[in-house]
Amino acid sequence: MSLFDKVSNAISQGSGKAVTFVAACGLIVAWGVSGPFFGFSETWQLVVNTATTVITFLMVFVLQHTQNRDGEAVQAKLDELILHVKHADNRLIGAERLDVKELHKLRELIAAQVERGRHRLEEIDATASRLKARRSDE
Repeated sequence: MSLFDKVSNAISQGSGKAVTFVAACGLIVAWGVSGPFFGFSETWQLVVNTATTVITFLMVFVLQHTQNRDGEAVQAKLDELILHVKHADNRLIGAERLDVKELHKLRELIAAQVERGRHRLEEIDATASRLKARRSDE
């Protein structure tokens, strides 16, 4: 695991905790309370604006990195499940790498399979109902 992986994981984990949120709220309250001491100057305002902008900018990259890694892990797990489920369609493995048109076509094929399966179940239910009705008539 690279240094960036380790750092981004630690930051991502830490930023999602309640104590981090409370600390951030505390810093904003402290900044607000300090306003009268600094005469609500432009420098006083610039401090919080700059700090929040820099933190937000950096967090975008850290959180995107963490989300990408988590997404890759989920895809690997799903691919493993698809490989080992008896009637799974192996064309779904790697679907996240398809372009939009290919993905749309794949979703249409799956929807058609679902619809065919639904019709087949309706036929089975109708047949079972007829058999049940025939038995009750006898």
